[in-house]
Amino acid sequence: MIIAKNIHKAYNELEILKGVDLEIGSGEVISIVGSSGAGKTTLLSIIGTLDRPNAGELFYDGQDVFKWNDKKLSAFRNQNIGFVFQFHQLLPEFTAMENVCIPAWIGGKGKKETETKASELLELFNLKERIHHKPSELSGGEQQRVAVARALINNPKVVLADEPSGNLDSENARDLHQLFFTLRKEFNQTFVIVTHNAELAEMADRKLQMKDGKILL
Repeated sequence: MIIAKNIHKAYNELEILKGVDLEIGSGEVISIVGSSGAGKTTLLSIIGTLDRPNAGELFYDGQDVFKWNDKKLSAFRNQNIGFVFQFHQLLPEFTAMENVCIPAWIGGKGKKETETKASELLELFNLKERIHHKPSELSGGEQQRVAVARALINNPKVVLADEPSGNLDSENARDLHQLFFTLRKEFNQTFVIVTHNAELAEMADRKLQMKDGKILL
């Protein structure tokens, strides 16, 4: 489903990615591990089309996405890729429901349709009683589940997660990890997860290790 070929990325004189090759199948759960500075987050940003490589190609279902202009790439990202970050990045002035709805509204979907889907997701994540609460009124685990619901609102084929349980206690982390696999089972979504959590890394179908800008074979 996703093929990255010879991906290079540098910032000024600092070379971060040094020729990464990667293939990810539909419905696969991949974990990426490695020390800080290995290039994990940079690779995830490029797979997520948030950043363009200096060299290399990225294919989604056979389409070379970096040949597209920024507008087409942004629309593709909105409809096909969901993101979950360590710092949930919820907007503090909006309720849980509104935070979940935002990517769908950006994508031009109707208000009623979007709110119905958001309610279903929040109920699935045991947040039915919290939909009108703002982030400051939610626990860390609840905030991260809202962030996952937001990532799923557009039914993305791929969910990219960068240290998704990094700020959670062990119980909430375990619940979040299990949620990823439940979602994969129900919706056949593909997950690419950058993590320092050894338990989550081992649960994945494949664990990839990065070092010095490359994936170790």
